[in-house]
Amino acid sequence: MPKVGLGTLGVSPSEAKPVINEALSMGYRLFDCAPVYFNEKELGDAFHESITGVPRTDVFITSKLASPFHRDEHVEPALRKTLSDWQWYNIDKYQSSLLGFQVLTCRGIEDIDESDGGARIDPNVSIRETWTAMEKLVDNGLVKYIGVANFPVMLLHDLLSYARIKPVVNQVEIHPYNQQHNLVSYCKSRNVNIQAYSPLGMPSYKETGEPDVLSDPLLREIADAHGITVAQLCLQWSLQRGLHVIVKSSKKKHLEENLIVGHKNEFDSNSIQLTPEEMKRIASLDRNLRFTRPEDWWNDPIMPVFN
Repeated sequence: MPKVGLGTLGVSPSEAKPVINEALSMGYRLFDCAPVYFNEKELGDAFHESITGVPRTDVFITSKLASPFHRDEHVEPALRKTLSDWQWYNIDKYQSSLLGFQVLTCRGIEDIDESDGGARIDPNVSIRETWTAMEKLVDNGLVKYIGVANFPVMLLHDLLSYARIKPVVNQVEIHPYNQQHNLVSYCKSRNVNIQAYSPLGMPSYKETGEPDVLSDPLLREIADAHGITVAQLCLQWSLQRGLHVIVKSSKKKHLEENLIVGHKNEFDSNSIQLTPEEMKRIASLDRNLRFTRPEDWWNDPIMPVFN
């Protein structure tokens, strides 16, 4: 699994073809997708019509099981809809997500996201039921790997106690303000890869008054000392922690900057490396600050997702 992947949240249907062609040409080989991004069909079209000549076997595609489809009988049909949109007979990785109402199944499956402020959440679907159904997807050759997202230590520990097929990855929010040291240590001890989403701290989605990771003076000082951007510094910091990262941009300049760090980290022994002292200084920035707080999406929160 490539260390640096391109997230497709926010890629509009009209942007799909130019973004995919640009990204493939630059060297991106992992693409993080989901039906709730409402662009999988256009992304599938873009891959099939790509002019880059990159073969399917060189590309790693991740999609996700959306919130209304966590019951056993809904898991495979949901994946087959994704496969139909992508026009492929299988995908590389499929993830079950513990993200707000995606912990549970919404009553009714007419729409991809119909939690209605939490009112339509069905609390009677277990992670075990969903995971067992996902294991069958691997058995049937529909996916190569399965993983999870937003799992804290205890839920992951429980899952690993009964999983016949272990999750290959846990995708979670990690950046200098939300470093998740204990979770990272636990995942490493159990051979579960950590894939960091929002590694730059969600600069486009943070709420008014929330801190901006990319404007942090300490990060800017260290980045300037190495002649790189703060965004590149955040990615290098994650990579040196042994993490995988999902970057997100449709702008050519940022696509290039984000991938340069990943390529150097993986293939170039002369790449920029942060010193132990610099890593320690960045560790001091941890605030346990999550920009993704699903319970804030509901008018009357029924459960705190991360607390």
